[in-house]
Amino acid sequence: MKEHNTVENLWNSFLKNHPTNKIKVLPESFYFCDNEKDANECAELVAKGIKQATATSLWWYEKNNESLPKIGDQYVITDWEGNAKAVIETTKVEQVPYNEITAEFAAIEGEGDKSLKYWKEVHEAYYKREMEPLGDSFSEEMIIVCEYFKTIYTN
Repeated sequence: MKEHNTVENLWNSFLKNHPTNKIKVLPESFYFCDNEKDANECAELVAKGIKQATATSLWWYEKNNESLPKIGDQYVITDWEGNAKAVIETTKVEQVPYNEITAEFAAIEGEGDKSLKYWKEVHEAYYKREMEPLGDSFSEEMIIVCEYFKTIYTN
């Protein structure tokens, strides 16, 4: 994804309004989901403070050699085009088997009708889309990294 000036501008505006923020360096920026419609909807839900969690498979972290999120991590959330929408801060991280995800978590994640049924449908489909091209399979027992966050700044 190409870097947009909006990411740096939003971060600088955030720092100006929060001069005591511990993190000064521009953090990672990204969008949620793997398609434009969902990415843009999620960015809006984050900016409105409705979406307050995300659920990435542990498989993804391992396949991409990425560090797990930690409490206090900050990120700039963008839309599909890379336009900055919000700054978030991680508040809690749990590793939970897919089949033990709760209705409470689904509601906090804030997508669709916020039900566990909706959450399971869209997330199973998403995990399959990311795993199957690499020859791996979705499993009800696979570990999901449930990352809770708060929206701390919007443009």
